[in-house]
Amino acid sequence: MSGGKYIDEEGVLYTTPIIRDQGNIYKPNNKVMADDNINEKDVHTKEINLVNRDPKHLNDDVVKIDFEDVIAEPEGTHSFDGIWKASFTTFTVTKYWFYRLLSAIFGIPLSLIWGIYFAILSFLHIWAVVPCIKSYMIEIQCISRVYSICIHTFCDPLFEAIGKVFSFVQISLRKEV
Repeated sequence: MSGGKYIDEEGVLYTTPIIRDQGNIYKPNNKVMADDNINEKDVHTKEINLVNRDPKHLNDDVVKIDFEDVIAEPEGTHSFDGIWKASFTTFTVTKYWFYRLLSAIFGIPLSLIWGIYFAILSFLHIWAVVPCIKSYMIEIQCISRVYSICIHTFCDPLFEAIGKVFSFVQISLRKEV
């Protein structure tokens, strides 16, 4: 394991670490070819991290909502201990399994919808928005030069003259008792 190279049990060389967690082995999809040392990487079939499913911490505010964040009993107002424990267990298990049920039912259809949406968004950005902005910037550059010349020709002398007139104004403040 030197120089950013990782070798698995079969002697295959990888450029990123191999994750071992609870008996499971998650190998990256970037084998180093033995003959030409080129990374073989396919972004569509890459290995996903089944341990850390939110590596960019997009949902930290949602994921970290626990029983204590939603239901709390202040001092002096406590239910029976058994009720409190049962409520905690019911909340936690219900949240866990209902999320799994909803993701099992709606996860794939919503992934399809979001995939289509972001494909359209990427297409429009690449083929419409950026070319329009670049075209606009090229066309507006000529107009901005003409506008700048007009401002410097007509407005700068006027503003300098007004500045000189007001530079001789003196204000004194006296306080009378």
